[in-house]
Amino acid sequence: MKKVNWLVVLAGVLVGVAALALSALGNPANMGFCIACFERDIAGTLGFHSAALVQYMRPEIIGLVLGALCMSLVKGEFRAKGGSSPATRFLLGALVMIGALVFLGCPLRMILRLGGGDLNALVALCGFACGIFVGTLFLKKGFSLKRTYTLSAAEGAILPLVLVVAGVAFVLFPALFKISTEGPGSMHAPFFIALLIAVVVGALAQRSRLCMVGGLRDAMMFKDFKLLYGFVAIFAVTVIGKLLLGGMGWGKLTPFNLGFDGQPVAHSNHVWNFLGMSLAGWGSVLLGGCPLRQLILAGEGNGDSAVTVFGMIAGAAIAHNFGLAGKAGVAAAEAVTTNAKVVLCCGFVILLVISLVNLPKAAKQKA
Repeated sequence: MKKVNWLVVLAGVLVGVAALALSALGNPANMGFCIACFERDIAGTLGFHSAALVQYMRPEIIGLVLGALCMSLVKGEFRAKGGSSPATRFLLGALVMIGALVFLGCPLRMILRLGGGDLNALVALCGFACGIFVGTLFLKKGFSLKRTYTLSAAEGAILPLVLVVAGVAFVLFPALFKISTEGPGSMHAPFFIALLIAVVVGALAQRSRLCMVGGLRDAMMFKDFKLLYGFVAIFAVTVIGKLLLGGMGWGKLTPFNLGFDGQPVAHSNHVWNFLGMSLAGWGSVLLGGCPLRQLILAGEGNGDSAVTVFGMIAGAAIAHNFGLAGKAGVAAAEAVTTNAKVVLCCGFVILLVISLVNLPKAAKQKA
């Protein structure tokens, strides 16, 4: 087994603390960070979907990208590059988002939910691991979305610039945006505090290469667990924080609550929680990283990851415009719509096709 990377562990500890702080300051329970949920809220505030309960310009997304951008510039690691199957990456980003929203959380929120005692996240984690395992089978056979190319620095700065402009406009001209008055979108930490916390987390994630997908992938393929230690640290900090601070009523932080029922912004349809995160795991392996990692790579100038982020935002809009997202606070049988089940099944077929046509032999036959 490889040595423990203490930078990854430290990053995990600080991310866990940051997530607890954001929840205490007003973010929805067990949602200190959720890339899928926050990108969904951004899609809503921009008018890409009309679900009134999930519309807000989440500064955490802006901060994560800016933190990665600043750290990569300081360390000389900003590299503008792209051109690796952008249309495929856009589609994969949308599918990963749809799978995550069926479960109601990205891989990071899955760990935070589990740390808060939500056993539905344990079911999702099993599905996520299965999806990653399937993805690694294709990696071992040579799956690749082809090489990237060096681009101009301006190209690499597009996503950070778009997010900054959107954030500034939201602060100066809030009437231009749709903003939830109830539901998860109305629950948020103070804008600038959340932005600052996310900048720090983004910088830490850039230095530590924190990635849930990368951690499970490396563990399965190379018996290398160092990236997973960061998420073990996030889980441990969340459990301790929920037991100690949640029980004391620290801000709006909810206490540790072990079980399947009564969990915030969650549902207990185990089959589709499992399958939703299976789709997200498989798609993320093909992309080369989880939704958090895609934001960090985009901050480093990776245009392919920027395209993926735009794909995830589009996927969030599709999910809410067509009733694909899971429903919280309802009976398990009602939590996932028929539309969502059909789209998830189609998503697995699409991932299989993408996986097969991007194998070396398939590429040679096409040539």
